[in-house]
Amino acid sequence: MNFEKLDVWKRAVQLSAEIYKTTSQLNDYAFRSQLTRSGLSVPSNIAEGVCRDSFKEKSRFIDIARASLAEARTQIYIGLEVGYIGREVALSWIAESKELAAMLTSLKNRFDSEI
Repeated sequence: MNFEKLDVWKRAVQLSAEIYKTTSQLNDYAFRSQLTRSGLSVPSNIAEGVCRDSFKEKSRFIDIARASLAEARTQIYIGLEVGYIGREVALSWIAESKELAAMLTSLKNRFDSEI
């Protein structure tokens, strides 16, 4: 399986890039760093997991990607509440993160069925 062909990986890369671009001028370095790192973790763990040999390892890395996505979504909610992220952008990212989570759950279930 080539991770670069997975829609979930492509969309996670796009979301991560959007987070980077949108928050690049944010003065709260700690918040920006935490959000960008959790966003980066999602496609990175998808790629790493898909490249693993065993289905158990593949599933574990998809779990990590889902957890990082939940972390990023939480930070997006906080960024919206404190005014760091505009409402329209935040709601778009939240919706995308929910769709990505569903896609990751499907991928994990696929791997789990092979264990």
